[in-house]
Amino acid sequence: MPTTRPRHIVTETDDVAAALDRAARRWPAESRGRLVARVLQDWSRHAEGQERADAHDRVAAVREAAGAGAGYYGSTYLADQRQEWPS
Repeated sequence: MPTTRPRHIVTETDDVAAALDRAARRWPAESRGRLVARVLQDWSRHAEGQERADAHDRVAAVREAAGAGAGYYGSTYLADQRQEWPS
């Protein structure tokens, strides 16, 4: 089919064949070439969800750690330090 879009060649190695065989069980009416596109699209949706989950986990970790050092030096630390400075 004519197209102006880039084309990609994928060699059906043993690993690729196994992935396409699994995909064929999910989408039995699709050609092997169409399965390549389906697998990529399915993986992309999965990766996008994983990226969102990872970002959520990072935000949660930052929120959990926020303020963890508060009070580490004590409430009078700066005042005590300033007393040592020359006027």
